[in-house]
Formats: sequence, C-alpha cells, structure tokens
Amino acid sequence: MKESSNMSDLDIKHIDPTLYNEDLAPLKPQDRSWGAFEIFNVWSNDIQSLFGYTLAASLFLTYGLNGWAVMAAIILAGVIVMFLVNLSGKPSVKYGIPFPVMVRASMGVRGANLPAMLRAIVGIFWYGVQTYFASTAVALLITAFFGAGSGSTFLGLSGVAWVSFVIVWLFQIAIFWQGIERIKHFLNWAGPLVYVVMVVLMIIVWYQAGSELIPAIDTIFSGGVSGDGEPGESSIAAFMAIVGTMVAYFAAVVINFGDFTRFVKTERQMKLGNLLGLPLNVAFFSFIALIITAGTVVLFGEALTNPADIVERVDSLPLTIIAALTFFAATVGINLVANFIPPAYDLANLFPSKISFKMGGLITAVIAFFVGALWISVISQIGVPGFVNALGAIVAPFYGIIVVDYYLIKRQHLNMQELFSSAPSSAYYYVNGWNTRALISFGVAALFSLSTVLVPALSSLGGYGWLIGAGLGGLFYYGLMRQFKAAPTFAEQKAS
Repeated sequence: MKESSNMSDLDIKHIDPTLYNEDLAPLKPQDRSWGAFEIFNVWSNDIQSLFGYTLAASLFLTYGLNGWAVMAAIILAGVIVMFLVNLSGKPSVKYGIPFPVMVRASMGVRGANLPAMLRAIVGIFWYGVQTYFASTAVALLITAFFGAGSGSTFLGLSGVAWVSFVIVWLFQIAIFWQGIERIKHFLNWAGPLVYVVMVVLMIIVWYQAGSELIPAIDTIFSGGVSGDGEPGESSIAAFMAIVGTMVAYFAAVVINFGDFTRFVKTERQMKLGNLLGLPLNVAFFSFIALIITAGTVVLFGEALTNPADIVERVDSLPLTIIAALTFFAATVGINLVANFIPPAYDLANLFPSKISFKMGGLITAVIAFFVGALWISVISQIGVPGFVNALGAIVAPFYGIIVVDYYLIKRQHLNMQELFSSAPSSAYYYVNGWNTRALISFGVAALFSLSTVLVPALSSLGGYGWLIGAGLGGLFYYGLMRQFKAAPTFAEQKAS
C-alpha cells in the first residue's frame, strides 16, 4: 500500500457518511503549518495558566517535601509526559488524523465514540474551570479601574466576577470561530509574553523582599516530610504523588495529542517542541513560581499561590494591567487548544453528518458555562489535586490501549480508507463496530485507576492513578489481543 494514498487520499464513494466530515478527514502534509514553536507554546500556555501556576506553587507547600525533591519530581513528570506525547502524537503526524479517528483503529469505528465522549466530558469540565480562572484575571483588571462593586454574591461569584466570566466565555467563542490559524497566532504571542510578565513579577517581589527572600526559600526547601510515617517512606510517597499529580494535570492533552500534531509538519518538529515545552519549560516556570511564592511569605506573611492575589497585593496599576491581560491570554490560549478543540472533534465524531467542528465547539461552550459557574460553590470543594487525578483516571486506560494497538498490534500501519468504513468486512469493524477486547480492557483498568482516587484504602497510591490506569489498560489489551491471535478474524487480518 502506498503511503501517500494512506495518508491523505480517500475514495469518497466508499466511505460511510456517518463516520466522515471534512473536519475529521486526514490533513494533507501541504496543508499543515505548525512547527516546534507552536507545540512549545501549547505546553507553555498549559503550565502558565492561572490554574497551572496555582498547582505548581501549591506542590511546594502541600506535601511538606524538600524543595529540591519537589523540583526533581516536577521535572521528572515533564520528562514522562514528553515521552508519552511523543508516542501518542506520532500517528497523527504521519496520517493527519485527529484523536477520535485515530482511536477507531483500537476501539472500532463505533466503539471510538466511547473514549471520544469520555474525553469530551473531561475537556468540557476543564474548559469550564479554566474559563473561571481566566475570568479572575479580567475581574482583577475591572476592579483596578472601577472598584469591587457591592460585594453581594451569587453561587460564590460577585457581580464583577460574573461579568468577567461572561466576557471570557464570549471572547473564547469568538477566537475559536475564526479557526485554527487564529488560535495558533494567539498562542504564539501569549506564551512568550506571559514569561516576560512572570520574570518582571519575580524581580519586583525579589526586590521588595530583599535579603529576607533567601531565608524564605530555604524554609520552603527544608520543608521535611508530610504524614506520620517513616521519613524515607513518606518522602518517597510524597515524591511519587507529586509526579503523578503533574502527569495527571497534563493527562487530558496526553491522550488526544493527535488533535494538535495533525497540524505539525514533521515528527522531528513535534519532538523538539515537546522537549522545549515540557521538561525544560516546566522546570523554569516552577523555579519562577517558587521564588515568587517565597517572596509572598516575606511580603505578606502568607504563601500566595494565585498570581491574581499576588498582583493585587503588590498594588501597582501598570503591573496589574499587564499581568491581568497576559494571564488572561495564557489561560484562554490553553483553554482553546486543550479543552475546546478536542471536545469539538469528539462531538463531531459522534454525529459527523449533523455536528460540524464549529457546532461541536458551541455545544462544548454552553455546557462548560455551567461547570465554570459552579466551580467556586461546588466543584472546587473537592480539592485541586483530587479533581485533577479523578478526571485523569477516567480516561487513562485509553492511552495504553491506543499506544499498544498502534505500535505493537498494528505495527505503525493504518488503513485510512477503512477508518471511515462501516462494512462488516472492514479492518476496524470488529463486532458491530466495537472491539470488545478493548472495551473489556478499558473497563477493568478504569475501575482500578479510579479506585486509587476514590477508595480511601488505596489512597496511599497518591496521585499516580493515571499512570497505573494507562499501564493496566495497555497490558490487558495486549494480553487479550495476543490471546486470540492464533485464530484472527478476517477484519484483524486486514488491520494487520
């Protein structure tokens, strides 16, 4: 089979219209415009969002672990995620297909709707939460100019907060509606600009804290261990929990990374962008977060982990304006890429003939509006780490299934034509469009990975339920697929 026909040219006469629309079709190499810089900015905006900063800063305080160990855990998480996304992103670089089409190879052309819809639910939740966090930057800006208002609240949000939330919600829809190129341009200036503002904020905090900053950093770095166990055991558990929590933070992007890499010109560009954007970027950003957090202890007598709170305390109108705009831009940027585009594809995959990419985005925005509105009064009450881990654990097994299927079962070869076919004899039809072995693998692995978050007896596994779920999903899938390899079906013969 020629690679060129496999990558971009489909026989439209022989595809199922319930599986195809132009948004899901393979993207030809000449139509791709992303390089390493764009991939770097995906990760830059991800960790630089207000939610990402709060999570990174809180890790130095929550676990009572030595600061160097926290830094090492964060960097290790970046390396792990880089390795994971290099694997999940490669197929879409090669074939130009988004995640919901890619997953048809392992789950079946109909079964792919299960991971797509679960991923959509995760994306919609994140979209709502990140919309709220972006709105706090706008609220900070409005307050700086017009004051905080009457102080009355509804669902935990003041009048200014509600106005800010609606502004951000509408702004994101407007950007998304103009297409992927406009989103790319938005990211390309937002990511670097946020770094400039963060460095400026760090310098200001450092200058104001003076000679007291270094002792404050030393206090954080000598935090010791948490819990009542033996020091060694507690340190290892805390270290692993931090690694797992950071991996789980990126989990939603890890699984559907193909939604972005389908726009990348070459695999080399993807890998370079991942190297710069993950371990290197995460390490530098965490260092800045540490310095600023230590400075807040000196200046304000408490550790502040929300940049909006820090800027407000610094009480500088120019800094407030610049910081509010840049953090707003960074949070909106990753929200569009990581939490808006994937659900839009996933919903379009559910009913391709009726739901376009743009319509899927609108559905995402409407549902996410209510998620963001309830963040303060309901969702945030379960705690940030638990929220991150629970959402990540739900979809974790699909990562293992997808990677094992592509690299070990399909041997990195897919039939593009039959990814859009529902003929019973087609390669990815399996049983009525569902791969029951993949379904069983997901169910068993997801049950265990979720239990590490929800069952108190398994709480010692900490934040790395995502990694366990992904590993188990791949292991179970490989075992079930190989068990029946002695007598493969006609469809499996074609798929191989």
